[in-house]
Amino acid sequence: MLMPDSPTPPTIDKAGFASLVPHAGDMCLLDGVVAFDDNTIHAISTTHVAANHPLRGPRGLHAVHLAEYGAQATAVHGALRARASGATQPRPGMLVSLRGVKLAVDRIDDLAGRLDVFAECLLADDAGAQYTFRIEHAGREIASGRAAVIHPAAP
Repeated sequence: MLMPDSPTPPTIDKAGFASLVPHAGDMCLLDGVVAFDDNTIHAISTTHVAANHPLRGPRGLHAVHLAEYGAQATAVHGALRARASGATQPRPGMLVSLRGVKLAVDRIDDLAGRLDVFAECLLADDAGAQYTFRIEHAGREIASGRAAVIHPAAP
């Protein structure tokens, strides 16, 4: 696995996954995927310092929004897994729970450089998935937690 802030460019840029997930425009918070396999993903982002960040409030960008970065990594991972198994259309998913979220910082808009976003699929089936996620900045873990996603039944 690459070290945080490694100069190696992403193997999949935002254009390579943006059409697979529901997050669009400025709300697509990840810049690229450095690596992924059937169980894990390592994504990167520098959007947390953007002055026009869609989640930024008058006091800056609170660290609680790191859960969205983790959730987006799970969405990208699920979409890349589906594509690798031959799916031609993205499957809708809904984040239904966040558990055990730990934050080591108060704000993230004052952190220079990139965020490294890691997620691991613990369980996935037709009904949904369970993931753990962690976000690092300069090699330091700044957030972690678990996310549960369901796939609504087709109408």
